[in-house]
Amino acid sequence: MMCGGPSATRPATAETQDIADQVKSQLEEKENQKFPVFKAVSYKSQVVAGTNFFIKVDVGDEKCVHLRVFRSLPHENQPLTLHAYQTNKAKHDELTYF
Repeated sequence: MMCGGPSATRPATAETQDIADQVKSQLEEKENQKFPVFKAVSYKSQVVAGTNFFIKVDVGDEKCVHLRVFRSLPHENQPLTLHAYQTNKAKHDELTYF
């Protein structure tokens, strides 16, 4: 993985789902809605002073959201943060930097 540049898109893993689950409540609060379906589909990662995760999440009804989640360096002992998100995405929409 190149420092500073996002990785190639990869299929979601159990870790990716766990990261998405940890910021789900942050998204629900910002969007003022609940997501009964919240399944990570794919992701990219970017090493910065920590790690950005770009995650495509299936939220049901043929809709997806794209999440940008920041994980700080381990010694900082900070929770995962939902830095940005994009709604009204489809499964075929490419996961890009935002």
